Amino acid sequence: MTVTTLPGLRPVTRTAPVVRRRRLGPGRPIKFGAAIGPVVLLAVWSIGSATGWIDPRVLSAPWTVVTTAGELISDGRLQSNLWTSSQRALVGLGLGIVLGVVLALISGLSRLGEAILDGPIQIKRAIPSLALLPLLILWLGIGESMKVVTILLGVFVPIYIHTHNGLRTIDSRYVELAQTVGLSQREFIRRVVLPGALPGFLLGLRFAVTGAWLSLVVVEQINATSGIGYMMELARTYGQTDIIIVGLVLYGILGLLSDGVVRLIQRRALTWRRTLAS
Repeated sequence: MTVTTLPGLRPVTRTAPVVRRRRLGPGRPIKFGAAIGPVVLLAVWSIGSATGWIDPRVLSAPWTVVTTAGELISDGRLQSNLWTSSQRALVGLGLGIVLGVVLALISGLSRLGEAILDGPIQIKRAIPSLALLPLLILWLGIGESMKVVTILLGVFVPIYIHTHNGLRTIDSRYVELAQTVGLSQREFIRRVVLPGALPGFLLGLRFAVTGAWLSLVVVEQINATSGIGYMMELARTYGQTDIIIVGLVLYGILGLLSDGVVRLIQRRALTWRRTLAS
């Protein structure tokens, strides 16, 4: 604001124009933004099927898939296979999380542990878990153990990598403060290590959940007698495209819901952290 005074005239007050600053960053969160992409994809699929752009022999129409899903639900096949697949995924995910966290703590808190563990795990990281299937089949057979171990191998590596990185990026000032106040090793892990590694662990958990479903897709098509993958493989034998699409949509929904749950936990557990997405 400026005041201009001229001889013989009343003071004139001039207000400087307000300059609106452009907000940097992605902007405010969009309500139900996570659903926009899938809805657009479904709309394109529906329009393509209705107009004949998509051959139903190549990709069944959405309404055909919905009808087929209703038939599978009515005779109980979908629920039974879904329950079997969920059990395999949860067991493999749980074991992989425990293994990844334990190895990350050993490697992250001990130079000797890192020297022994980090190299082999980095080698495993470079080898896709699915490339180990021939060996796992020779060692464990084609039963449930092979399927669970394959899922475990796809889960523990991202948990280890991101948790270990979270441990090694803890601010050294917190470590010095813990030493100053005389925290024991157990209290140091509980009060400093675990909270400091939590962001990395939750990021690794998002990758681990996706890895569990990806591994499940493959192992259930190897001599399985139940599960979503078995249902899809049987449908491939008889050329039932609609059932295959039902399985793919179900895998996609499970993956999306699983990731959404982890992201919700991430937002609730890390409320103290201000980020660009906040």
